[in-house]
Amino acid sequence: MFKKFGALLSGALFLSLSAFGDQWNKKTVLTFNQAVEIPGVVLPAGQYVFKLADSLSDRHIVQVFNADEDKIFATILAIPHYRMRPADETVILFEERRAGQPQAIHAWFYPGETYGQEFVYPKGRALELARATHQPVLTAEVTPTETPSELEKTPVLALTPENKEVQIAEFSEAPPTEPTPATPAPIEAATPAPEQELPKTASPLPAIALMGMCSLGVAWLLKIVRTHNS
Repeated sequence: MFKKFGALLSGALFLSLSAFGDQWNKKTVLTFNQAVEIPGVVLPAGQYVFKLADSLSDRHIVQVFNADEDKIFATILAIPHYRMRPADETVILFEERRAGQPQAIHAWFYPGETYGQEFVYPKGRALELARATHQPVLTAEVTPTETPSELEKTPVLALTPENKEVQIAEFSEAPPTEPTPATPAPIEAATPAPEQELPKTASPLPAIALMGMCSLGVAWLLKIVRTHNS
C-alpha cells in the first residue's frame, strides 16, 4: 500500500539458516548478527524462529521465538503485503532508520511467495518511524504480549508523519491486474458515394449545326425523288 524505504535482508546483517515446518505456518529460522527491532521489542543479535500463529483471522499473526522455541519474544499483528516477484530465499524489508538505531522490520516474506507479512507497530513507535521514513506506518494499540485472539479484534490504521490516522485497505499492496483488452469499435459498411454528373465543358452549337445539315440533306433527297416520279 505504501512505498517504503527498505532493503532485502543481506548476508551482512543475517544468515537465513533454513525454512522448516509446514508451508501453513511459514516457520523460518533466522540468525541476526546485529540487533533488529520488531513491534514492541528489540531483538539482540542471535538466532530466532519466525512463524505464523494458529489464527482464523483474515490478518496474519506472527510469533517470534528463541531458537529452541521455548520462549516467545513477541506476538505481532500483521496484514498481507504484496511484492511483484517471489524470491528463492527469505526476504526482510526494513523501515528507514536514524543513525544509531537498530533496523526496524517492515515486512517478512517466506521463500517463493509474493504475499508476506507487514508488521503493525504501537502508535508511539509508529509515529517515530513515520517521521524518520517520511512515509505512513501501520499502527494499532497493541503490545507484544497480547494473544492472537486479542490481536484479531484490534483495528489497524496507518499513521502519517503529521500524526494523522488514515484508514487502510485489507491488503498493503494489491496485486496487479491484467489489463482488460479494448473492445474494437464496430466496422460500418462503406456507403457508396452518389454518382456525380461531369461538368459540361463543350458548347452545344456544333451539334445543332450538324442536325441542321442533316435535315437539309434529307429534304434535298426527298425533292429529287419527287421530281423523278413526276
